[in-house]
Amino acid sequence: PPSRPPCVAMRVPMAPLSLLLALSLLSPWGSAVGTCPQRCVCASNLLSCSQANLSVVPAPLPRFTAVLDLSHNNVTRLRADWAPARLPHLHALLLSHNGLAFVSTEAFAHVPRLRHLDLSSNRLRTLDENLFSDLGELEVLLLYNNEISTVDRTAFENLGRLRKLYLGQNRIARFPLELLREGSRLPQLALLDLSANRLRAVPAGELQALPAWLRDRLYLHNNPLLCDCLLFQLLDRGRRRHLSAVEDFKDELRCSLPGESSLTTKILDLAGKQPLNCSKAREAVLEAHLGDTVTLGCDSRWQGVRGRHWVTPGGERVLGDGGSNGSVVLLANGSLQLRALRPEDSGTYSCWVAGPLLNETLYVELLVHNFTLHGPHDTLNTAYTTLVGCILSVVLVLIYLYLTPCRCCCCRGSEKPPAPRDDSINSSVLSTTPNHAGGTGEPCGSHVASSGGTGQNGRFKGGGTPPLPTRQGPKAQRKVSDPDSVSSVFSDTPIVV
Repeated sequence: PPSRPPCVAMRVPMAPLSLLLALSLLSPWGSAVGTCPQRCVCASNLLSCSQANLSVVPAPLPRFTAVLDLSHNNVTRLRADWAPARLPHLHALLLSHNGLAFVSTEAFAHVPRLRHLDLSSNRLRTLDENLFSDLGELEVLLLYNNEISTVDRTAFENLGRLRKLYLGQNRIARFPLELLREGSRLPQLALLDLSANRLRAVPAGELQALPAWLRDRLYLHNNPLLCDCLLFQLLDRGRRRHLSAVEDFKDELRCSLPGESSLTTKILDLAGKQPLNCSKAREAVLEAHLGDTVTLGCDSRWQGVRGRHWVTPGGERVLGDGGSNGSVVLLANGSLQLRALRPEDSGTYSCWVAGPLLNETLYVELLVHNFTLHGPHDTLNTAYTTLVGCILSVVLVLIYLYLTPCRCCCCRGSEKPPAPRDDSINSSVLSTTPNHAGGTGEPCGSHVASSGGTGQNGRFKGGGTPPLPTRQGPKAQRKVSDPDSVSSVFSDTPIVV
């Protein structure tokens, strides 16, 4: 009809137009909420606005942004409304080198999935209360090269997954022990950088009681520390264990001797040096098992000791009967006795001895294996298992020797030549019926009489091919089954070819 060509001509340009519209809707940057901000570079779910001379965070931000780089700009204040919409996919936020001096306590409410936060090289002076409490999935927090001098004890509340905390190159004068004590505030913290601060003293005794994974990655170099024998022994143990926090910065680990604040010396060179004359810490390793009672010796070389106490791996000081349930007892000779050992008793025990000239520290590393060494149940189980195994072995041997089935019950009185040794493999005890040379139902006695070459169960010896019987009739082509084949062992009837 005449109206068909115009209709066809109208549909031809509509197809590519609708396709472009669909592609624009599916594209991440096609909608209004997904428009790439000016002066930024967008690639997939990455948004880089670094060195874009920005004073505020660009808006709106695409909801699917996973990595947002705002470093090297002039964003000096991070308010609560910098991300007015929730960014559920954002896991890395980079804000270094911005001159950032203020961060709102609600600044991270819309980015709950953040795992990497870089606030380094800014002008932050304080870490306020509950500053990072909305970041329950945060793993790495970079705060180095700021002006931080005050750290609120709740600033890192709710950071249960934080593994690395960098606080180096700040103005912290007091060691933030609340970050580590009890292991509840930052339970997974494995690296703490406090280098290049203003620390003059650190609680070496309590640091020694920290978990090994945190104690071994505690960076304290480039601090104006006062020389102390406990600190020396703590670092000396780290050197003997080849810890990177000690070995890589042994020249930067320095301290000031009493009365010589202007002069510093290497902390690791304090052994035998006046006026402290620090002695190297001695260390022993002891292994035990669950339920055991062990005694940790504190064999100090000093006579006339003024004071002595132990510190458990959990940081608890033992002065007398230290255990709440009587499991930890300080003996009269200074040794520590542990009763009814549990797996949580493993760790490093420290014995602090106050001598007449200097103090001494002895460390005992206790390893508690999670099983008993000679428990009565283990002995009973082993003996029972051995007895049952022996009985089963005897029964199986008796079955093999005396209960081998004999199929020729009617031939017990007939004389039968013994089978040679080389036929033991070919003869079968699993076959339910013997292989017959013929198809007739003669009694087995006739076979024994007429065939002197048969072995056990009527089989031919395996030395060669058994002769074919002379038969007449339609079944004359039937052959004897091969004694070495699987069918001859497990089949009741011969193979018909």
